Amino acid sequence: MEGLLIVAILIRIFSNPVSNVIQKQLTLYQHPFFVNFISYALLAIISLVLAVQYPLNELPIGFWIYAAFGGAFGAFGNAFLVKALELGQLSILGPINAYKSIVGILIAFILLGELPNVWAFLGVFLIIIGSYVVLKRPQEKFSLAIFRSEAILYRFLALVLTGTQAVFDKQVILHSNLTLAFVSWCFFGAFFSIPVLYLFKVDFKHEWRKIDKTAAGKYIFLSISIAIMVMSTNYTFSLMQVGPALALFQVSILVAVFFGYSIFKESDLQKKIVGSLVMIAGSVLIILANK
Repeated sequence: MEGLLIVAILIRIFSNPVSNVIQKQLTLYQHPFFVNFISYALLAIISLVLAVQYPLNELPIGFWIYAAFGGAFGAFGNAFLVKALELGQLSILGPINAYKSIVGILIAFILLGELPNVWAFLGVFLIIIGSYVVLKRPQEKFSLAIFRSEAILYRFLALVLTGTQAVFDKQVILHSNLTLAFVSWCFFGAFFSIPVLYLFKVDFKHEWRKIDKTAAGKYIFLSISIAIMVMSTNYTFSLMQVGPALALFQVSILVAVFFGYSIFKESDLQKKIVGSLVMIAGSVLIILANK
């Protein structure tokens, strides 16, 4: 069991930044909220095949409530994530994801009664310091203004929403199983990504006509990588508390920094690695605090 858990965590660590790379590439010529919808829609179609074998009418009401809330938070959170990727650098937005473990701790405390201790708070402090190192530009003083760029604001909004979603996802698992948790993530995510398109007045027909063979291939690859990410995430949540699991996943921020540097030619690699390591250290403290 522990071996499978380690494999699931490693898969999650790499699949998340891979998905972010494809999402950022697609936003070069497609609206980010349209990219979000199509990836959810493809996964929803696949998930319907998996749902056929289960008596959905026998599921408890708690499953549907948590699944709906998780889908709503996820649809908007992932839409804002893709928007942030369109506007900002992957090697900056990746490390910002470390804040999700803080959100997970807060929401898990409120909804699940998972109580953090002094080491967890020290971990939170390190994550904040590390983010300053990543975001600070040369010869610039530390200031909250660093966090005010549109891309970073979208990223923070996304991580608050998806961090909250993680708590609902765990409840869905507790009320059903891993397969149905995946199905509900896909279906309700697709359902609630539709109002995102309407609220932000995305021209669906115009965006649809822009899909060519290259884009279609990327969407398929994106859906596969997201499916792998969701399944590995759900398996981890089934065996671990939300806070420590989200903290472990933060190792992926180093992968995001390297992808940003190598694929999108983003700068300040060494500084971002140092800041990311500080943030990972904070995440490790959060893990140890929950043992």
